[in-house]
Amino acid sequence: MPSDQFFSHVTAALLHGLPLPRRFLERRSLDVATAVRGRRRSGVGVHGHLVPHVGMVEANTDGLGVASVVDVWCQLATSLSLDELIVVGDSLVRRQRPLATLVQLEQAVASHSGRPGVRRLREALALVRVRTDSPRETRLRLIIVRAGLPEPEVNAEIVDRYGVFLAWGDLVYPHQRVLVEYDGEQHRDDEEQFHRDVDRVDALMEEGWRVIRFNKSHLGPRQPEIIGRIRRALLERGWNPAA
Repeated sequence: MPSDQFFSHVTAALLHGLPLPRRFLERRSLDVATAVRGRRRSGVGVHGHLVPHVGMVEANTDGLGVASVVDVWCQLATSLSLDELIVVGDSLVRRQRPLATLVQLEQAVASHSGRPGVRRLREALALVRVRTDSPRETRLRLIIVRAGLPEPEVNAEIVDRYGVFLAWGDLVYPHQRVLVEYDGEQHRDDEEQFHRDVDRVDALMEEGWRVIRFNKSHLGPRQPEIIGRIRRALLERGWNPAA
């Protein structure tokens, strides 16, 4: 591949390991971009792009150019839905080994002005949150906020009455002492994780926390159940919707 060309868009997102929807995983064409007019690639199995503004281009393990994760996030605005774009944005500023900062995303969106997808990018940026751990955690947060409930803190530290660390809470309402947890597959398949979860929930309950746990079955038709349980818990703990 010539030095002025690099992988971009969906291909670059897959190379970076970003959480894309399943429909992209069996895609047969490659996204190849260039900033040089007249050098846009074409041909069978290649989707060529002219990218007028190029940020940092990284080299993958084979030495081939790949658009940076921040640029890729902006490029995906024309391919992903709003929620899918938020999921990818959250994954970039995640709690463990983040790939970017929120400031970098803000700068990238500002530089994207006037280009395709910028409106969706701005909407997504307003809903991206740092410290998220998983795509389904992001989707659960969006369900909660769009139902008119107060926005929880993401992966907040919870301590006991003596200030001793108890847990990282997925979605936390510290004033009402309500904790909303998303249980992924590892909670079911890992026996040691299961036992730790039991002890962890017991310790939280001893400190007066109301723990509400959900899994992937709740993210479909059972969404009203999510909202109802959280709303009742917040009301019982003193939340005033009119305040």
